[in-house]
Amino acid sequence: PTRISGPTRIVYTSGRVAGPYVALTFDDGPDPEDTPRLLNILKERNVKATFFLIGRNARAFPRIVERTHAEGHEVANHSMTHPTLSKLGDAAVARELNGCSDAIADALGGHRPQVFRPPYGAFTARQKEWAHREFGLPSILWSVDPLDWKIRNTAHVSNALIRGASNGGILLAHDIHP
Repeated sequence: PTRISGPTRIVYTSGRVAGPYVALTFDDGPDPEDTPRLLNILKERNVKATFFLIGRNARAFPRIVERTHAEGHEVANHSMTHPTLSKLGDAAVARELNGCSDAIADALGGHRPQVFRPPYGAFTARQKEWAHREFGLPSILWSVDPLDWKIRNTAHVSNALIRGASNGGILLAHDIHP
């Protein structure tokens, strides 16, 4: 997979890439039905993606976490229970981040996620700096949100992703909706 070049930043909404590449990302899984189906589709097309996992789902479906990682996808932190982190204090945020990273590490024999996406993108500037400093986790946001969680229409979602895509873009979708 093509990596974002340059020094690590605290927050990403896109990346600098050499060529016509985007980052395809999926939030909120793993889901016992939709994630394996999506993994099959990605494998057939030789496409790699980043999966931002909810820790409680990673705990419930560790074999799907293993498969995702084994097939070359990045497995990342999306909190333990998917709260609005901007409304929580540091201790509660630390529990959310550590809980998710621990769940992923348990499923992957110690491999811990290297990046984080706050649920709803709700993370204050201070929290982003704190999470980067304390946990070494840059916050990965997005440049295209097709609202697939709200508008469950395949044509709408695919058109929004394609229209919004540009070099270095970060495309947001969810692997919990068919």
